[in-house]
This record gives sequence, C-alpha cells and structure tokens, in this order.
Amino acid sequence: MNDERRLFVQTAGVASLIGFAAWPEQVVAQPQPGRDYRVLQTPQPVEAPAGKVEVIEFFAYWCPHCNGLQPVLTDWKKRLPGDVLFRREHVSFRETRIQQLHYALVAMGRDEALSPRVFNAIHVERQRLDSPQKMAEVLGLDVKQFVAVYDSFSVRTRARRGAQLAEAYGIDGVPSLAVAGRFVTAPSMAGSNAAALQVVDQLIELSRKRS
Repeated sequence: MNDERRLFVQTAGVASLIGFAAWPEQVVAQPQPGRDYRVLQTPQPVEAPAGKVEVIEFFAYWCPHCNGLQPVLTDWKKRLPGDVLFRREHVSFRETRIQQLHYALVAMGRDEALSPRVFNAIHVERQRLDSPQKMAEVLGLDVKQFVAVYDSFSVRTRARRGAQLAEAYGIDGVPSLAVAGRFVTAPSMAGSNAAALQVVDQLIELSRKRS
C-alpha cells in the first residue's frame, strides 16, 4: 500500500477500518437522512432515461470493504426490478492504475465477467497488478489487445470522468452507493452491507415517487 492510499484509509473513515468487522448484518427499519444516507445539495445528472432509477456503486478494486460487499451486492442485483439501472464507477483517490483497469474492462465488455477475478487476484492471491501487461496475464487476456485498450484515449477519458463523478457526489470513502443522482449511502452510514442495500431499496422507492 502506498503512502497516499494508506493516508486515505486512515482518514477516509475510521468507521471503514474499525466498524466493518463489528457491524452486525442487520437492516434498518426506517432510514433517516443525515444518518443512514445523505441528500446531495446539488442533484447530479443521470444516465438513466425517464422512468428509470439509476444506482451507482462507487468502489475500488483495492478496497477490502468493497471486496467484502461484492457477494451481497451480487445477490441483490439479481433481484433488481426492470426500472432500475445499475452501474459502477471506480474511484481513483490518486490510484489511477487500478482505476484504469476497471474502465478498460468496461470498454471490452468484460467488467461483469472479470471483476470477481480482479478482486480475488488482489485480496486472495495478493497479486501486484502494477502494469497493464501483468493485469492481462493474471486475467487471461490477450496482452497486446488489452494494453491497446488500457492505454487508449477513450479509456483514459472515461477514467477521468469517473474521478469527476466521485468528486461531484462528494465520495470520500468506498464502497458508497448513489441513487437517482440525489442520494448517497454506504455501509459505514447504514451500519452494515445488508442495511446499506435496504437503504438503497427505500431510496429507489422514494425516487419513483418523485418522478
């Protein structure tokens, strides 16, 4: 872990470091603004068309709490209704190398299929994905093709946009979940992974009523 990332982990949430291990997997009965979620002062534009509710997961492959969220999130996504559009944005927090990996996989249409492999490589196998060549080798991708996509202008542009979105949403810790360009919650706010997803469900319903 480099010094910048260590500083982020230390400052971006004592709750993230200390609280996750102790949080019971329970859900909240009635989410409260300012406690279980926050309301954006400036609503953000969404990519979802009218009549759809956008949910964004702000995450980082190197984040252990994002890794811990994935099994619960995967099950939750399987039950999403048709009017909910889910997508993911990888934060940078000045760690652009791994962030760019995410957007390269998105550009290749391999994000959903290979994300579990990336998390496993980093958190279980302790692989150092410190170059696009190593990333391609670990993920079983054609090195030449992957490097070309990874270094492309479109992927670099998309990664910068992801960083700008995280800043616009005021994301200072991950994982975080944004709903309808208006609300942000996180396990560190709601109290557990399961509680955070229940808050998202209720914010989705609230967003439907607003539309």
